[in-house]
Amino acid sequence: MTNAVWGNVRNKIKEQVGDHNFITWIAPLELSAVEDGVAHLTAPTNFIANWVNRNFADPMLRAMGAAGMPAQRIEIAVQVRAPGAAAPVAQQPAPAPAPPSYIAPTRAAAPGKGDDELPAAPLDARFTFDNFVVGKPNALAHAAARRVAEGAAVSFNPLFLYGGVGLGKTHLMHAIAWEIQSRNPEARVMYLSAEQFMYRFVQALRDRQTLDFKSLFRSVDILMVDDVQFIAGKESTQEEFFHTFNALIDQNKQIIISADRAPGEIKDLEERIKSRLQSGLVVDLHPTDYELRLGILQQKAEMNRANYGDVAINSDVLEFLAHRITNNVRVLEGALTRLLALASLLGRDITLDMTQDCLADILRSSERKVTVEEIQRKVAEHYNIRLSDMIGPKRLRTIARPRQVAMYLSKQMTTRSLPDIGRRFGGRDHTTILHGVRKVEELRASDSQLAEDLELLRRLLES
Repeated sequence: MTNAVWGNVRNKIKEQVGDHNFITWIAPLELSAVEDGVAHLTAPTNFIANWVNRNFADPMLRAMGAAGMPAQRIEIAVQVRAPGAAAPVAQQPAPAPAPPSYIAPTRAAAPGKGDDELPAAPLDARFTFDNFVVGKPNALAHAAARRVAEGAAVSFNPLFLYGGVGLGKTHLMHAIAWEIQSRNPEARVMYLSAEQFMYRFVQALRDRQTLDFKSLFRSVDILMVDDVQFIAGKESTQEEFFHTFNALIDQNKQIIISADRAPGEIKDLEERIKSRLQSGLVVDLHPTDYELRLGILQQKAEMNRANYGDVAINSDVLEFLAHRITNNVRVLEGALTRLLALASLLGRDITLDMTQDCLADILRSSERKVTVEEIQRKVAEHYNIRLSDMIGPKRLRTIARPRQVAMYLSKQMTTRSLPDIGRRFGGRDHTTILHGVRKVEELRASDSQLAEDLELLRRLLES
């Protein structure tokens, strides 16, 4: 009976954590007994036991409860084969350790200080490749990150990822570190922010331990530095970063860097560092499009099913959120979490009306402020006409129709009055603007090409 229930538990955990996490961490576990509310498991290594205790204990207990297994906590022992024994025997349960400050379980020796952990930043267990939604705006960055993480031979070093807030840079950085550790637990991977790098260097200068600092940072196999723009203008930190960078490159060690802009656009960053950063692969994470935002929401809603029970969320709600919250994926995910939590507490399903009430503040702050001038530029580019012709007096059909499209979009997507829009179209009367708007409204029902143009332009302007 226990084995049958354990099989059900495993299936439920797999649904929650994904195939990759399941194969790596859960599949190696074996259930030995359930006694006094404690599920006793065994793992092949201490590292797996620690990792499962730290990251998957709660999902496992929820799955056990759902499958009818009466466990309030889990204990994981490590299997070791005793000398001369035919079967493995279990050690004491592995304690759940504090969150690691870096991904690799190895340590780097710092001269004069003994065996010291690599000083780095904690990694988020949610940020894995399994949980990264791939779309056109981030496909190249994802592919490059995967190639580096898989340890395949690459012709680019460093890998430089850049983009705005909430587009997935940090997620990919963490995912690379997790994947490398999973494939090669002995690899020494250091992930930290540029601010932490600067802090450690200043501390080493103050304590007169710069040689220890140099030895520590140059002993890693993979160096990952997030938000490198923060070292701009810091002369001594840039000097040390430059020499660390060169030393690792000379040793064929992989370097992965992220920033909020391209290397050449980082003000007060030394030219020699810009040149080094541009010598590898520089990849831009573009703003998300509607399809990618919808995919992220669908995945997050599915992942949160275990946390919020059977709260129903209509697909119209997800589509509404994907259309309205366009500037930041973190804000998008936070909005969905708020909705799910409220619906769970109130015992209600999530409707569009509830969404608009619950997220009124987020929706207001996320409104895209499209201008008439921006619409004119986008429409002129789309139809390959000059902007001066759009607002000028020419009445050629090849110009008049795009002009009417721009008038229509200006009426639909801005709060400008018809006279105000007319002034921005070369001083035209408000009746001319109204005629153009009505003409486009009439044609869009019968002209499929015009309807497609309008939808494409709307998406471009909203993104």
